[in-house]
Amino acid sequence: MNKTLALVKPDGVQRGLSGQIISRIEAKGLKIVGMKMIRMDSELAKSHYSDHVEKPFFPALMAFITSGPIIALALEGPNCVQALRNLMGTTNPIEATPGSIRGDLGLSVGNNLIHGSDSEESAVKELGIFFKKDELFEYKRSIDDWIIES
Repeated sequence: MNKTLALVKPDGVQRGLSGQIISRIEAKGLKIVGMKMIRMDSELAKSHYSDHVEKPFFPALMAFITSGPIIALALEGPNCVQALRNLMGTTNPIEATPGSIRGDLGLSVGNNLIHGSDSEESAVKELGIFFKKDELFEYKRSIDDWIIES
């Protein structure tokens, strides 16, 4: 099973969409193996968005991502990186497919509700930034046989 990181961003939390976003993730069949609400400080944000530090939009991104609490989720499932990316929709909510989280709930690129790792390599890195090993759980759900082909 693969793992990935999802973040319900400050706009998702502030708009009261956290439960709906998490419900969509669970309805897809992805299993939550770690979850916590935190407020990203600038050090954590710089670590997470290290690839964007030199980009012109970085100051606005920093102000946004540190503006309120976020919910960090460690998810597990087959092809979970791509499954989550498809569920989230494209970065620009106006271009995102209806039925996706961003397509149904978002209107702007900057406030696009959710982050998901963009590759398996990024997922490993990002999960390590947000979760300690003992904060991730292994368990079998009784519904897994109905979701995952053996």
